[in-house]
Amino acid sequence: MKALLFVLGLMALVVLGLAWFTRRTAARIVQYLPAKGRFVDVPGGRMHVRESGDAHAPAVLLVHGLGGQMSHFDYGLAERLSGSFRVVVVDRPGSGHSLRDDVTSADVSTQAQALAVLIDKLALGRPTVVGHSLGGAIALALAVEHPHAVGALALVAPLTHAPETAPQVFRALTIETRWVRTLFAWTLATPGAIAGSKKVLAAVFAPEQAPADFAVKGGGLHSLRPSQFLAASNDLQAIPLRMPLVQGRYAELALPVSVLYGRQDAILGWKENGQALVDKVPGARLELVEGGHMLPVTQPLVVADFVERAARAAAPQQRAG
Repeated sequence: MKALLFVLGLMALVVLGLAWFTRRTAARIVQYLPAKGRFVDVPGGRMHVRESGDAHAPAVLLVHGLGGQMSHFDYGLAERLSGSFRVVVVDRPGSGHSLRDDVTSADVSTQAQALAVLIDKLALGRPTVVGHSLGGAIALALAVEHPHAVGALALVAPLTHAPETAPQVFRALTIETRWVRTLFAWTLATPGAIAGSKKVLAAVFAPEQAPADFAVKGGGLHSLRPSQFLAASNDLQAIPLRMPLVQGRYAELALPVSVLYGRQDAILGWKENGQALVDKVPGARLELVEGGHMLPVTQPLVVADFVERAARAAAPQQRAG
């Protein structure tokens, strides 16, 4: 009995130690990588938003992918676009410095609704919406369910069809039981992410390499925060809730849709997501380049040129709203 109590006490100390380490690490990251913009209240939370460029120019809205945040667009994409457009970059609900209420769903339709409210509050008219990875799925939900809020879609390595299984690199996010997921986020997720960061980045960026400064400039350190882990887990597990319904309506899209994919994308295949989408959307076009999944980081000028052409394909009345 004494031995059992000793073991239980030791386990409790380990858990408390890991929780203390996680909390301290998260606090230091927020201090080191503070919010860069302002906050806008949306249904179910508040969204961290940063703007640049000409406030009177056509708007471009940049939406990041799973586990990411707005700094993924800081490798030249947002800066390049700001020369010709009003550029709005967001942390999606629950990601980065944005907040999402515990009772608010993470499904693509709910996140699209938040973006529709944001577009209205910022008076963006009908912006060109740039969605990367999961951000592409949310951009598609926005265009399908709120067509008045979008002038054109420029999708970069987008998720367009609900996957049967998550990529191996994201398997930790699939813990279904809420209390187990929360316990994991506050104990093992942070030290595990630190230990496996090189392997994870190699998998996500393959066959290209992550920039040496990605942890800071690209906001990679945010992935060590338990709130970021939980938000990404909720995002991933909510995909089946609405994604099949959205993808069943792709033929309804009546706006310019452009898709950019890396041929060697190791996270989402271009045939299963890029070609499969353009086959269903009248007039949609697919462009392929040599590269992987993280094109906004690894090839920002290529992506900027793609977005500029996609935005200019929108009719003038769409861009102006």
